[in-house]
Amino acid sequence: MNIAIILAGGTGNRMGQDIPKQFINVNDKPVLIYTLEGFERHDGIDEICVVCIKGWESMVRAYANQFCIKKLKHIVEAGASAQESIYNGVRHLRETCAENDTVIIHDGIRPLVDASVLTDVIEKAQRYGNAVTSMPYNEQIFVVSQDDETTTTQYIPRETLRRVSTPQAYSMKLLSEKYDEAFSRGIGIAGSNYTNTMMVQLGVRLHFAAGSDKNIKLTTRDDLDLFKGYLAKKDADWMK
Repeated sequence: MNIAIILAGGTGNRMGQDIPKQFINVNDKPVLIYTLEGFERHDGIDEICVVCIKGWESMVRAYANQFCIKKLKHIVEAGASAQESIYNGVRHLRETCAENDTVIIHDGIRPLVDASVLTDVIEKAQRYGNAVTSMPYNEQIFVVSQDDETTTTQYIPRETLRRVSTPQAYSMKLLSEKYDEAFSRGIGIAGSNYTNTMMVQLGVRLHFAAGSDKNIKLTTRDDLDLFKGYLAKKDADWMK
């Protein structure tokens, strides 16, 4: 079985709106629903678990009913951080998941996940035990000098870098064991850590899966405008 954990626990302060950004309406539909629809339509997803900001659980259920998200089986209260929220979802799913089930973790504010990306991350996770969506890094990266932060004498070859985001997928056994270990040892759970960074800090070798530049994260109002542009976009007839 393949189960998706969709994170919808953020408050979205940088968006500057009165409601969490995952619930902002775009064309009369909440951002979160666009995300859930991608998983609802995918044949490889059996169930969806939404980890939701406290107080919005009934709203998630109401929106899911309105927009026919039938795979939504679990709604779990979010924690104080992304890592706590994921861990809440993992612990909840232990009650119903087998060790060899695949758990796909995805940000609720990444509403343009492509079906082919989702397929690849699932297939690679089932082959290797884990997979992380990734893309090449196309910009030059320079290291700030320690003695003068306005200068540099060192760069990192971009060929050695990958941009990693969600969706990410892991066997339930690996996910459960490593989150227990991380929280018991205090490793990979603070600040901006996520499942992928935690896994690496705990010695797990991660496997890259396909990514997409369209898989944007809605953090600011500019990101929201870009999302609206993607929704309105129609490919030119001459594009191959």
